[in-house]
Amino acid sequence: MENKISPGRDKIDGRYTWKLADLYRDVSEWRRAKQKILDRLEGLEKYQGRLGANASVLLEALEYYYGLEKETLRLFAYAMMLSDQDTRESVPLAMKQEMMQLETRLKSSAAFFEPEILAFQPEKLETYFVEKPGLEIYRQTIDDIYRRRAHTGNPAEEKLIAQAGLMSDTAHESFNILSNADLPYPMVSLSSGEKIRLDPTHYALHRISPVRDDRKTVFESFFSTLHLFRRTFGTQLYGEIKKNLFYRNVRRYRSCLECSLDQNNIPVRVYDALIDNVNRNLDTLYRYFRIRKKLMNLDQLKFYDTYPSLVQQVDQNYSYAEAESIIRGSLAVLGKTYLSGLEKSFSERWIDVYPTPGKKTGAYMEGIAYEVHPYILMNFKGKYSDVTTLAHELGHAMHSYFSNKHQPYVNSQYPIFLAEVASTVNEALLMANILGQTDNPDIRLSLLGEALEGFRGTLFRQTQFAEYELAIHKRVEAGEALTGDRFTEIYLEIFRKYSGHDKKIMEIDDLYGIEWAYIPHFYYNFYVFQYSTSFTAAQAIAEKILSGDRDIVPRYMKFLSGGRSGYAIPTLKKLGINMTGDEPFSITVRKMNEIMDEIEEIAGTEKNVQEAEQRQS
Repeated sequence: MENKISPGRDKIDGRYTWKLADLYRDVSEWRRAKQKILDRLEGLEKYQGRLGANASVLLEALEYYYGLEKETLRLFAYAMMLSDQDTRESVPLAMKQEMMQLETRLKSSAAFFEPEILAFQPEKLETYFVEKPGLEIYRQTIDDIYRRRAHTGNPAEEKLIAQAGLMSDTAHESFNILSNADLPYPMVSLSSGEKIRLDPTHYALHRISPVRDDRKTVFESFFSTLHLFRRTFGTQLYGEIKKNLFYRNVRRYRSCLECSLDQNNIPVRVYDALIDNVNRNLDTLYRYFRIRKKLMNLDQLKFYDTYPSLVQQVDQNYSYAEAESIIRGSLAVLGKTYLSGLEKSFSERWIDVYPTPGKKTGAYMEGIAYEVHPYILMNFKGKYSDVTTLAHELGHAMHSYFSNKHQPYVNSQYPIFLAEVASTVNEALLMANILGQTDNPDIRLSLLGEALEGFRGTLFRQTQFAEYELAIHKRVEAGEALTGDRFTEIYLEIFRKYSGHDKKIMEIDDLYGIEWAYIPHFYYNFYVFQYSTSFTAAQAIAEKILSGDRDIVPRYMKFLSGGRSGYAIPTLKKLGINMTGDEPFSITVRKMNEIMDEIEEIAGTEKNVQEAEQRQS
């Protein structure tokens, strides 16, 4: 069974499928649990207007609401994962849609909580904490409510804002349907004679082609099609920005960025510092492009030259058992407690390993089922990239597992700003371990090339997206109505800056200004910058771990166990990572340059460069 892809889910050994029965035995039990939530939902009404009556009522109300929320998320996790294991099935899809409605109803029914808590005098609230020690676990939540006091409406306003959530995904959903289902993608012929329908899946597959003419055909055909629909894509993205503008206005923030970041108490200067640091270090990105141009033996680097492997890839295949073993060895440095959690994920069927017909593509970790355990969806095909993906998702899983284990439910979900830290630390430790075990120049070059792509794609490209997202929001906030053509002009200017277009480093044709229409992250409300910030934080943490810092592992385990018991920026400071300063970024840029140093050293002689260029040609 190892490393083989089964034609059907029923043929997969149960050891390699996740055990959804840990959530609910079957759909019938799920429906009964959902009905219990619906029956209890009206019970929230008895607390409206009474939260300030006494400490006992406040504690009882908080326990009642968060009990409902906890069970609602468990219901949602089951419906989502049942659907994702076979997206062709209509019943699980309907269950997911039911849960979206239920979540909206829950938030709407509890809309009075924050306004009523804000009506308390702080002195009165402190007496409640003394009278009822059980309230202490809600202190962080209540502090967060008070922190956003100036941005909270009265109960009626909050109910309307909650109900507006039903419309908030319209732009994103229509983008998904247009991009994945309705757009008339072209048929193109490749040099092999093969004809393909150039949808997003085949674009991603063929943009890495070693045949340059094929890459050019793929890029020009794909982006020309997007360009034809630029008015529709522009209307969708403008609708998304107007939604964010609505929340900025009703929440009374100075900007859409501030409104988004304040949900997790992230200072705007963290976002600004990332963009400033990247812009001051674009020479490092330009160095990457020059190395790519040299190794590919090109007179002029084009956008369609950025996706093929930078160096010759060593074809290494791994069974799933080998992947588990490699990951254990790489993460052993984190200690026995971490490894014990890791073993649970392997032995207790937290992971759905192999691709099967209808299964959702890609990979993710879902950790919202508080009293159960995290789950991981994989599509393991036995490549090195699958091993790194598994290590990445296990980082998420261990973060959720230890937070759920050590925190009460209300504090168990770690801030989104921290979400990519643990996963990226795992990737860094995996890479360091494998590099430490081989002197083979071909293997090292292959691994270093893959690592370098991670630095380029995560640090620089995601920041490019973040800078664009900020630019278009600022223009709408200033009163400009953006069209598809205007979105393209703004994107092209930023894209060319990051590519060194004016410095003749990488040429970006006018057509590729439409790339913004391909990027789903612009519908995530200033989420994408966190890939870059988490990446820099993780590189700094990994460096401390690998340097032998004796205090970092215990502090890191506390970090993994912290959930949302503290705000993200102070939490990282306890690890010695200051995200308002330059150090994490500087460490990351230095490591990227060290990788490029070794790549140039291995392929640095004229002979090696010629061989590398011949392999690419």
